[in-house]
Amino acid sequence: MNFAGRFVAGAALALVAAASGGAQQTATLNKNERAAILALTTALDTKNYAAAQSAVTSAQNAASSGYARYVASALQLRLGAETNDRGMQSTAIDAMISSGAAPMAELPQLYRAQATLLLDAGKYEKAEAALTRAVEVTPGGEVRPADSDLLLALAEVKILRKKNQEAVPLMVRAIDLRRNAGQAVPESWYKRAAAVALANRALPEAARLTRELVAAYPSPENWRDAVLAYRDEAAADPAARIDALRLLREVKCLAGERDYMELAQALGTAGLNIEANAVLDQGVAAGMVDPAKAQFKELIASTAKLAAAERKALAGLESKAMAAATGASALSAADAHLGAGQYAKAAGLYQAAIQKGGVDAAVAATRLGIADALAGQKAEAETAFRSINGHRADLGSLWLVWLGQRA
Repeated sequence: MNFAGRFVAGAALALVAAASGGAQQTATLNKNERAAILALTTALDTKNYAAAQSAVTSAQNAASSGYARYVASALQLRLGAETNDRGMQSTAIDAMISSGAAPMAELPQLYRAQATLLLDAGKYEKAEAALTRAVEVTPGGEVRPADSDLLLALAEVKILRKKNQEAVPLMVRAIDLRRNAGQAVPESWYKRAAAVALANRALPEAARLTRELVAAYPSPENWRDAVLAYRDEAAADPAARIDALRLLREVKCLAGERDYMELAQALGTAGLNIEANAVLDQGVAAGMVDPAKAQFKELIASTAKLAAAERKALAGLESKAMAAATGASALSAADAHLGAGQYAKAAGLYQAAIQKGGVDAAVAATRLGIADALAGQKAEAETAFRSINGHRADLGSLWLVWLGQRA
């Protein structure tokens, strides 16, 4: 049985108990209705199901009010549940709803029970409609945190109907309800919602969901998913991809030679060969990179040569940057010092680049945060990451999660 089916399974039996209690309230029934209901109740209590089947018809024929129809249908639901007649259960629930006498507080449960029967029958369109109504008639007009799995059930039915774009907001709403109420959100909820978002190319939602996932459940697998979700969102921004992969490196989630190759090549293309060389050395030490393999042998040799030249040039970059009218030179110098592991000096140069202007403020703020974080300046790093605007704000939020979890 799928998720939605498991969610509403058993609701019919719960309704039987509630409705049977209502069947005893015969004061609002006329003489004929009371007699028919009593005969049906007696047949059910004695498990005389053949007599109960006939009594259902009599009770329905005798019913002249909505309440009488509701009670007769509720007892028909009991008969259907006790005889495992799912068709009868579905008919009874429809009649209880259409009677107009079902208590408002009971309607969501009725629609949920109907949904499971429709799902098991493969009637997904009608099941979607039933769960939609269950959401709409929830008391107070708003789904409570305790009922947030109703939204997930509706989302799963929409997925069955190839409506992924409608499913993602429902999943996000369910998660928000639980989290905003101070309740723990199951890890599986985040993972399922993120997977659907990614499959539907809803990349901003996927980035947000995986970020919240790793904040609540910081496993290596979840960290990798979160960072790569952002990397995919920022595919058109090489600088953002570098900063995402830098985070993947910091959380020790670079996995396999492809990751090391991607980051090293991206850094080399950006003229940051000192850092690229360090990444490759790390890959070799971790047993992830084979230095004898042709593609890596060549890359290691070229980055090592370029890194040596960059180290010689480091000393003169700061004075040149500080004398420049705009921040471009300071940003370039800061990047070089960040890649060389000189984090405090890099932070000062990023601040200078921001003050001088003429640079991408979001890039500078991101890297200022990274430099401060790696220099052990947590408060300053938090300030920098929180100042990031635009699509890099998601990346800044990821770095903030890492910063909060860092020992």
